[in-house]
Amino acid sequence: MRHRALSLKKPITDQKAAFVLCLFEGAACDKHPLFQFLAPRDREYLSSASKEWKSELYASDLFRMPSSGRSVLMFGLGTKEKWNARFAERSMRSVVMSAKKRRLSKLVVVANDFALSGEGESTRAEHCAANAEIGAYEFNTFLTAPDGGWPSIKEILYAAHEMEGMNHALSVGSLIGERVNEVRELANTPGGRMTPKLLAAHAKKNGKKYGFLVKALGEQHMKKLGMGGVLGVSSGSAEEAQFIIMEYHGTKKKGNPLVFIGKGITFDSGGLQIKPDRYMDEMHMDMSGGASVIGALSAIAALKLPLNCVGIVPAAENMPSGSSYRPGDVLKTLSGKTVEVGHTDAEGRVVLTDALTYAERYEPSLVVDVATLTGAATVVMGRYASLVMSPQKKCADFMLSCGDTSGDTLWQLPLWDDYESHIKGYTGDVTNNSRHREAGTIIGGMFLYQFAKKFPAWAHVDIAATMTGKDDLFLSRGASGIGTRLLIQIARSYHNFTNS
Repeated sequence: MRHRALSLKKPITDQKAAFVLCLFEGAACDKHPLFQFLAPRDREYLSSASKEWKSELYASDLFRMPSSGRSVLMFGLGTKEKWNARFAERSMRSVVMSAKKRRLSKLVVVANDFALSGEGESTRAEHCAANAEIGAYEFNTFLTAPDGGWPSIKEILYAAHEMEGMNHALSVGSLIGERVNEVRELANTPGGRMTPKLLAAHAKKNGKKYGFLVKALGEQHMKKLGMGGVLGVSSGSAEEAQFIIMEYHGTKKKGNPLVFIGKGITFDSGGLQIKPDRYMDEMHMDMSGGASVIGALSAIAALKLPLNCVGIVPAAENMPSGSSYRPGDVLKTLSGKTVEVGHTDAEGRVVLTDALTYAERYEPSLVVDVATLTGAATVVMGRYASLVMSPQKKCADFMLSCGDTSGDTLWQLPLWDDYESHIKGYTGDVTNNSRHREAGTIIGGMFLYQFAKKFPAWAHVDIAATMTGKDDLFLSRGASGIGTRLLIQIARSYHNFTNS
């Protein structure tokens, strides 16, 4: 999709471009900035035809202008007093979805229609471009195209009062949205077509394209290092595990880099303690955290951000077979700590132990891991926010701020010492499954914290609840790409964190 800025100070004469008039409740269409560019007869028609139209949130209706033939898409923004960032990003996605359904291919949008109080035009334009890309995405890779092809938006023109910085902002927003969609494509791909080796190959391809180093360790190399966590989880699969390491050097300055870690379980059957069948069909998306790290590194390199950043993705399948790890087994991780296997379907935290320990060699100033870790996260928040845990207040506050800015909203849960007893093992140092049913998401974070205590700042993000799209979020069915925008924003704001 192409994104381009237009000045509201000049006539907009392209009749093939549909005008999008976004209105709050009670606002008249003749007050909208695009209204002035309609022919006189068309203005009269639209004022009359839309008189009874209600500007309810996300409502839309298409009007054809009798004089010019131009299409005008009326879109409701709801009550102005209730307007917030969540409504703004969802509205832009909804505009694109509404336009696609009506087979409109070129739109003129006023970015300021979606702006928050005090927000500049270029800032909102970036968010609009990102969410336009996200809203336009559908996973149709394996579907036969209908006659006439899939409906798509070819170009969006963003009309603005001030042009300074607009095209750059649109370029950045478009790039971010495209990387989110790339992550969704990876996560949506069935497990038989997205194995650990294929995920590693994609990371290498992106490394060459965007300019960062990638290496993938195979199981023999992992055995030499002592990565018993990844190898234990992978033991039941015919597909070889991969330990993917990505390094982006955006500055010549030596120092402590930013490290991202993403869970890369390319298919999770639950292992010997197999999942219920109704939860199995989405488990190719259990590598969403790893995919988001690959997407974020790609965006960071493409944007040439001035920092050093490392991405680590332990990639494996969790499958049942005669060679699978068993409940009650004890795995020795890279750290030297042993993990008592309380449940084979709590495999994500096990592979992340080796990744967290491996990250120590970089002496990072901040480590963030992203994982579809616990089903309990959905019980806590539904599907509207991911959950974040950190033992450092400064780090937690920074994460929450980046979540708000990026649109990947976070909510904080505690990591109190009280929960540490829940993951104490009997036959191993720690157990991957608490013997108590409560606080499942916190227990997952507390388990990981045992392997992250050496870091000056660490945060765990559980994206299990937000892994998939939802109709009222205006995301197509399948993976949401959650976490990608968050990680990119962390990198963009990293200088502020390290210097505060």
